[in-house]
Amino acid sequence: MNRKEFIKICGLFGIGLPFQGMVSMGKRDDDIPKPFTGKVLIIGAGAGGLSAGYFLKQQGNDFEIIEASPAYGGRMRINTGFADFPIPLGAEWLEASTSILQEIVNDSSVQVDVKTVADNPDRKFVNYSWFNFFEDYIVPSIAANISFDTIVQSIEYSRKQILVHTNNGQFTADKVVVSVPLQILKDGDIRFIPSLPKSKLDAINDTVVWEGFKAFFDFNTNFYGDNEYVFPITPKSNGQKVYYNAAFGQNTTKNILGLFVVGLPAQDFISRSGDDLRDFILSELDSIYANQATPNYIQHITQNWNNESFIKGGYLTDYEDWRKVRELGNSVADKLYFAGGEYTDGEDWVSVHTAAQSAKRVVGEINK
Repeated sequence: MNRKEFIKICGLFGIGLPFQGMVSMGKRDDDIPKPFTGKVLIIGAGAGGLSAGYFLKQQGNDFEIIEASPAYGGRMRINTGFADFPIPLGAEWLEASTSILQEIVNDSSVQVDVKTVADNPDRKFVNYSWFNFFEDYIVPSIAANISFDTIVQSIEYSRKQILVHTNNGQFTADKVVVSVPLQILKDGDIRFIPSLPKSKLDAINDTVVWEGFKAFFDFNTNFYGDNEYVFPITPKSNGQKVYYNAAFGQNTTKNILGLFVVGLPAQDFISRSGDDLRDFILSELDSIYANQATPNYIQHITQNWNNESFIKGGYLTDYEDWRKVRELGNSVADKLYFAGGEYTDGEDWVSVHTAAQSAKRVVGEINK
């Protein structure tokens, strides 16, 4: 059973996957946990790291976010110059009810006004994106707490205060939230002193991160329709590959065809570049759509996530063992916490909303 099949079964049997609040209702004041008063350092400014900072801010915690790249957002990156609507180079679909957006904001005084359209089995933003949502609702209150171009080299967590060594010097904190892509940990880019527990290392090393690639082609006409062209991948755990109308539901006259491919099929694309990559995709489209792609081609853009130094791949496979995912999300020594789409409770993973959910869970643990 893969991740999406598990979620579907939960829905059929009425089993909710709740977005838990910080503090349980119905407790006496003296039973309510007092907020943590030390400093929290968050490593990574993707969906998980930004959400962790946002929820810590709401709780009144002292925190700082350090990001290896010169920009926040991680795999929520968009391109705003290719078309007259945001092109999502990474996270694109909303894999939950639209009510999850209000739950992420976690503030009844702020009303989320975002348009979406059904794109079964998920939803798509209309002239908007996950990046725009974070930019509008999450980042403004925490922007001053983010430091960029800060690459973590090692984390010493055996002392009372944690020491984090980076290319920009040393940081100290009482607790650290690790919110980096899983492949960064798999490659050992961050050294932990002492080494992480065996159960955590096993989960890191034994899980599979799919390769990740996306492309968007601008054509003179829509010769491909609104239906997806899904390639049969055998076994399914090897990955996914689909061409789809990226302009579906958008307020645009553009004809933008998207390619989403992860896992083994992505190797055909991440191994190519430049004109060779463009011609390879056009040739494939010509074979599918009766030679209509090449004569209608205008321009294209691509995103090879494996080539991103601080991301190094797509995302955790949908077919991973949920127990390993849960171990990825477990904290270590009440000092190291893990937040992001790949560090969850094992009920769901890799989507943006699960990254926010994991961050909220982590902040709840810090303030317990």
